[in-house]
Amino acid sequence: MDMNEKYMQRAIELAKASINKGGGPFGAVIVRNGEIIAESSNSVTPDNDPTAHAEVNAIRAACKKLNTFILEGCEIYTSCEPCPMCLGAIYWSHISRIYYAATRADAANGGFDDDFIYREINVSPNLRSVPAFSLMSEEGAQVFKLWLDKDDRTDY
Repeated sequence: MDMNEKYMQRAIELAKASINKGGGPFGAVIVRNGEIIAESSNSVTPDNDPTAHAEVNAIRAACKKLNTFILEGCEIYTSCEPCPMCLGAIYWSHISRIYYAATRADAANGGFDDDFIYREINVSPNLRSVPAFSLMSEEGAQVFKLWLDKDDRTDY
């Protein structure tokens, strides 16, 4: 078994263990320079937190351990293709590479239909299943001017 398969096997083990702990069937491992930095499983139901997906939990743990919000040079191994939220978190954290085992089609067959959210992203905000409407856009845009004028900001 090569190292990639070793890390993926660990992600799959975490997914299986999560089922026994009352969580969803998902696991994630973050690796940098051949070392596991963080690992986690899905804890949506035990934590009553819809954002507590395995990838997000692992990213939070890795950032805390490394004391940074940038995970450049890290790789993530997930037991399943990341959902839109997790994919966004992976991109925001600047993880360099994604490996996944099961596909989103496998997840849909297991009762997790992430494809719905992928489709919703392309729909005009006011026509989505949960409609969104812009209010006070000029005032909201002024906040970004304040941000840009701040000399000691930390860009990300």
